[in-house]
Amino acid sequence: MTRPTPLAGIRIIDLTQVLAGPYCTYQLALLGAEVIKVEPPGGEWTRLGGGIDELAAQRLGSLFCVQNSDKQFVEADLKDPADLGAVLHLVDDADVFIQNYRPGVAERLGLGVDALQARNPEIVYCSLSAYGADGPIGGRPAYDHVVQAMSGIMETTGTDEMGPVKVGAPYVDYATGLNAAFAVMAALAERTRTGEGQVVDVSMLDTTLNLMASNMSAVATTGNDLPKLGNEAASGSPSSGCFTTGDGEHIMLAANNERQFADLCKGLGHPEWASDERWSGPTVRRQNQAELRDLMAEAFASDSAQAWEVRLVNCSVPASRVRKLSEVIDEGQPAARGLLHDIDVGVEATVVRVPGIGFQLNGDSLGPRHAPRPVGSDNDRWLRK
Repeated sequence: MTRPTPLAGIRIIDLTQVLAGPYCTYQLALLGAEVIKVEPPGGEWTRLGGGIDELAAQRLGSLFCVQNSDKQFVEADLKDPADLGAVLHLVDDADVFIQNYRPGVAERLGLGVDALQARNPEIVYCSLSAYGADGPIGGRPAYDHVVQAMSGIMETTGTDEMGPVKVGAPYVDYATGLNAAFAVMAALAERTRTGEGQVVDVSMLDTTLNLMASNMSAVATTGNDLPKLGNEAASGSPSSGCFTTGDGEHIMLAANNERQFADLCKGLGHPEWASDERWSGPTVRRQNQAELRDLMAEAFASDSAQAWEVRLVNCSVPASRVRKLSEVIDEGQPAARGLLHDIDVGVEATVVRVPGIGFQLNGDSLGPRHAPRPVGSDNDRWLRK
């Protein structure tokens, strides 16, 4: 079967930088769209990031490579009338225009939605920003960790003793990129249906709040803030959560319903717990939670996290030893799913491993076909001044 290219024939002008916007257009490029990335003179700063010095020296840093394969690269100074005119000329034949300037900047540059739809009435215009252009904080600048603080996720992470804790990866950026790609796909479908151009407004805060939809709904409905959960399961089940094992490592498990609780008791070597009147139903388990968890902690201390994982999984209990990311990669599940793909970057063809689309389409995980190249590599093809 040939590689799926559902967005073949779609041309995207990409004026985004850093993570969220470029990750959006990377997803669309993997799906077959033609993405023309417009960078400022010298290229965006992520070209210098990622920790591989020889690639950073070529302005092809691995941080840039993660979300910029399968694109074409144009360098333009948008404050130069000739360069701006050349970029506007690209818009005339494009299907999608994406930017992640702070609200108001695109308009000042002459790249606002009204200006571009006047040139190309059928274009899909997508803006990504921290909070959107409206609302009491609309227009503020932010980065991933700042939005984590603004969204409330930090206040439900960690414990009362350690205080708020941010997520240990720029998940707001990447989730916003996925959300934007989803939105652009929806806008393209709506354009096909109506024949009209579309306007897409994607906010990092909106995305983050939707990532914790159940929390947001509970607080918005009751007015009561949620406590810090630490490593407790969101379900609040007394037989779920994180436990320290005999080797000092940790295991996370979920035993929420009656069948899972019985399976857990069996896996822990105490099948009689399931019929003990103190824990014979969800209500009494919650009432006698402290005693149950003390016994579970004592049981887990008798063996290693790996041994407990094997034992519980064999008893159909959802459980996992807490792993480092390197362990997850080395154990082979990402490779089996085709998640990671090798690209040869720069003059020495340095191998960088980057993610593909994140799902399989007709059995294909849709990895990148072309590594990122130096800034301005495609100026001669695309910029007509």
